[in-house]
Amino acid sequence: MKRIAVFGVGHLGKIHCKCIQESKNAELIGIYDPDGVQTHEISEVLGIPLFDTPEELLALCDVADIVTTTSSHYEMAKKAIEFKRDTFIEKPVTVTVEQAEELMILAEQQKVKVQVGHVERFNPAFIAAQPFIHHPMFIETHRLAMFNPRGNDVSVVLDLMIHDLDIVLKVVPSRLIDIQASGVAIVTDTFDIANVRLRFENGCVANLTASRLSLKNMRKTRLFQSNAYISINLLEKKAEIIHLEKVKEDEENPFALILDTGKENERKQIIIESPEIMNHNAIQCEIESFVEAIENNTTPVVSLYDGCYALKTAYRILDKMNENIK
Repeated sequence: MKRIAVFGVGHLGKIHCKCIQESKNAELIGIYDPDGVQTHEISEVLGIPLFDTPEELLALCDVADIVTTTSSHYEMAKKAIEFKRDTFIEKPVTVTVEQAEELMILAEQQKVKVQVGHVERFNPAFIAAQPFIHHPMFIETHRLAMFNPRGNDVSVVLDLMIHDLDIVLKVVPSRLIDIQASGVAIVTDTFDIANVRLRFENGCVANLTASRLSLKNMRKTRLFQSNAYISINLLEKKAEIIHLEKVKEDEENPFALILDTGKENERKQIIIESPEIMNHNAIQCEIESFVEAIENNTTPVVSLYDGCYALKTAYRILDKMNENIK
């Protein structure tokens, strides 16, 4: 049973607290919030002790769960790692790439595990579709959200698109060699809408679109690979796999969907599959996964390197976008 402390009890932090309380493998032992907003009330509602300093809480826990504002991720994580505590850090991992790289060095020195909160890796639809993803060559993602004042201190790339960046960088086993990007700031002082084209060394191309000024919410990913098309609806928790198989003349099904390729003896059958979706709470799943990685001494599903790579790519995209508006 791992003793977990939550640092930051805003909207997401409160969700983390409840998930930990429902876990069979972890115990929530206390909370700390550097802003101190409504923490006494939250402490009473959850029935969990509130600590005045992070050091007091770090002295008692096994795992630090950092869900504070992004601007304080680095200082809180550095403190936790120096206490030799395995650490979970919400995305984006830090404000700067340099901070993330420094945490990587420190975590290795202190021999602690760190996981970054790219929660879409634990989305039931992505988990169901992942076994079917093999060397995609074209990817298209749309992440659209209705306007919400919370979280708009950073661009839509760091706020929303970074989720899709993490997934794309995970499923494409190749070096990123080119970025094209454009964005517009409409309501806030940072980019509210962004479109990005990533090109990888193996020829794969990914188009990513993110907006926080949409009239509806959408989180869709489509992947195209040899003989297959994979559609993932991350919002509705649905996945569909469409792939082709060569028709065996002696086993032909009269009700099958057949594609005539125009070549002799090369007709293909269209197979449509909807993999079983094991519905679960993605945040609960990522916390449980981190506890398992600690107990089994394995690499976390979303490592500190992964979080740093996604952040570095996001800043490369922002540099391109800023170049285009000069």
